Amino acid sequence: MALSKMNEPIGAGYEDDVSRQVVAASADGILAVDGTGIIRLCNRAAEELFARSAADLVGSPFGFPIAVGASEIDLILPDGKRRVVEMRVTATTLRDERLHVAALRDVTRHRDAEHALEAALERQNIVLAVAAHELHSPLAAISVLAHVLRDNETTLPRQRRTEITNRIIERTTSLQALVRKILIASRIDASGTRPVAERVPVLEVVLEQLADIDQNSRRVHVSCPDGLVAAVDRAEFSEMLGNYLENAFAYGHPPVEIHARARADWVEVRVVDHGTGVPDSFVPNLFQRFSRGPNCEQRIEGTGLGLWIVRTLARANGGDAWYEPDSRREARFCLRLRQSGPTHPAPGEP
Repeated sequence: MALSKMNEPIGAGYEDDVSRQVVAASADGILAVDGTGIIRLCNRAAEELFARSAADLVGSPFGFPIAVGASEIDLILPDGKRRVVEMRVTATTLRDERLHVAALRDVTRHRDAEHALEAALERQNIVLAVAAHELHSPLAAISVLAHVLRDNETTLPRQRRTEITNRIIERTTSLQALVRKILIASRIDASGTRPVAERVPVLEVVLEQLADIDQNSRRVHVSCPDGLVAAVDRAEFSEMLGNYLENAFAYGHPPVEIHARARADWVEVRVVDHGTGVPDSFVPNLFQRFSRGPNCEQRIEGTGLGLWIVRTLARANGGDAWYEPDSRREARFCLRLRQSGPTHPAPGEP
């Protein structure tokens, strides 16, 4: 039927006056609403837009204020879902009866894309602000130290030159870590093609991370069975574990413990430090982007991206990341990844 109608005597008159071919062929939903706000006619596109049949629509109240011109309305479907609809209304008279004809276009995807773009731009602005703030101090320190070396090249004792050189190296390493997190966050936001999961021996990645943290490795106790294999992108697993260890040394106290085990068809890794734990009020914010504790010392550099990166990468690899409070108030950060091979639904978090 080209144009749905309320009943034959009334509907037939309207169909005679409204160009049924144009209305029926329109990709926009078309409604004719009388002076009491009752829908008198609708086309097929309107049925699809409202997710209601013509028999249900015709004769029912339109439910929105009718005013000539363009506007946007939020349309709530029978299943509770929401659509953003652009509405253009014109007034006409048919058979001496005043009618409003509303053309309705679904712009939900367009509006969602606009909101997503706005959110991305806001995140980008925050990243730039965080980067400018966090990079300023180490860059300034490197500049000062480099000038000390240059201006006192012939008078500084060898030991003092070595100390200054080591401090420059430390500052540079810190800068590299900050930039790496920002680049990883940008890559995650880009939502490109996901890398293929591979068989990754957990103990190998743990040992690689211990080699990267150099002297701090002596303050790490490891418990990991040989032969434990995760199905994950190796570089992303390394990034997740590295961020957990960095967090433990920055905010906790040694010794740091790494416990890895198999549970059902999952690999679970826990990184435990012997600090004071995380305040209960802050736990819900731990894994949010740019989140840093209320009592975070200013001397501790960071972007607030590390734990967010861990959880985001973990979930992208089919796992999860969370925090477990400990009765001794130690901080216990957990990571769950799929074991290599068939998997079952993840067990509930303890």
